[in-house]
Amino acid sequence: MSLPTRRSFLQTSALAAGATLAARFQPSALAAPAGSNDIIRLGLIGLNSKGSAHLKNLLKMEGVRVAALCDLDPKVLARVNASLPADYPKPFLATDARDVIARKDIDAVMVVTSNHWHALLTVWACQAGKDVYVEKPMSRTVWEGRKMIEAAAKYNRIVQVGTHYRSETGLAEAIKFLHEGQLGKINHIRAIVYNLRLSIGRKLPWYPEGLNYDLFCGPTPMRPLERNNLHYDWHWEWDTGNGELGNNGVHVLDIALRIAKHATAPKRVMSFGNRYGIDDVAQTPNTHVAVYDYPQIPLIFEHRALPAKPGVSFMDQHGGLRTGIVAHCEGGTLAGLIGGTAYDPSGKVIKKFVGDGGATHVKNFFAAVRSRRKQDLAAPVETGHLSASLCHYGNISYRVGAPAPTKQIDESLGAFPAAGGIHRELQTHLGVHGIDLAQQPFRLGPWLNLDPVGDSITGLDTNHEPALERARFLLREIQRPPYTIPEQV
Repeated sequence: MSLPTRRSFLQTSALAAGATLAARFQPSALAAPAGSNDIIRLGLIGLNSKGSAHLKNLLKMEGVRVAALCDLDPKVLARVNASLPADYPKPFLATDARDVIARKDIDAVMVVTSNHWHALLTVWACQAGKDVYVEKPMSRTVWEGRKMIEAAAKYNRIVQVGTHYRSETGLAEAIKFLHEGQLGKINHIRAIVYNLRLSIGRKLPWYPEGLNYDLFCGPTPMRPLERNNLHYDWHWEWDTGNGELGNNGVHVLDIALRIAKHATAPKRVMSFGNRYGIDDVAQTPNTHVAVYDYPQIPLIFEHRALPAKPGVSFMDQHGGLRTGIVAHCEGGTLAGLIGGTAYDPSGKVIKKFVGDGGATHVKNFFAAVRSRRKQDLAAPVETGHLSASLCHYGNISYRVGAPAPTKQIDESLGAFPAAGGIHRELQTHLGVHGIDLAQQPFRLGPWLNLDPVGDSITGLDTNHEPALERARFLLREIQRPPYTIPEQV
């Protein structure tokens, strides 16, 4: 069977639901279990920032060869290719990921692109018989995540999600400490990301030159840019990113899920926040709270992007952390991200857990590629879907919300005293920056009532039909042909 041309691949991807690409590809040599001496040939898709960091580690990894490099920006591709050691086998180079996925000499791909490409590339790769390591959040919408699960199952592929704290050794010990009851009952878990974020600018509409911008936009609408830079700042626009909740929030929420042993979505979610202190075109909030109503152990996410006070670059802290989780328990607290520290109620250190940052996470993926044992994955696609969905639900509540006075927010948070406390903390934090919430109120989202296992929103506490319709639309949004995932993958 001959390999498809790029044109035929493009045409096939736009067919009606039910059509797949699987029959047009040669299966990977690793579709069956690999021997311990076989080299895994990897295609690395996305070379900026995180992709380059992955590459440095991949070049040192035994049993793995980076056989293809792909980035839609030719300048980035050339720069990264030039950085390879002189004696390293020359990889195939491409600016279009489809050219990598179509190759029969590629066994697996690592997807390190902007969020809006994660799902489609994962589905295409599964259909082509490739295994996939996909960066977090694994999807941009809830519906996309479900299609990724279906594709991994249908084509029997190994799919690992880049929530690498799942492989963090010290954190695992700290979680075991909690599960043994060393701090008593867990009352709630606060997941924080206090991360300084500066302006992304504001420009007249423009299109980037020197690359295929249609390909960059892919499944999302092809709109001109109004921010300063093409790369990275896509995080802060809804078409391509999921804000800080989906960027670093997915890590801390994923940890919180493990601690609480939650295996489904909560029964309901609400969110409030806004964008403060910065004049730019970003759409996502830089001050944000999401509350996840699990009856036994509720989770609360909080993001701050402004510094502790004007004129400094350092951030506030909670539990001694700027990013991580703080589990509030009857007998003290546990704060962690890389490793962790347990405290008694007076703040005295009980025990410290030293971590490694999740250094073995990618190796765990390659081990599963060889063994074909999906159960050995540290972050399989199902767990990646749950943590990503929490981010999506929190963002949906925010996006369908409206400006509200502080009293209304307090009323909405009435059943969650810890979240009410965070609301008051944020009022103080923003007041330090001279922000008057009476003039610039928080945007308050409704409580989304969820089907915990069905990826659906069953209703809103406001009973506002237009908001409910909008919220349900945001579960999936739209895809721009030919960059589409079919109903039947």
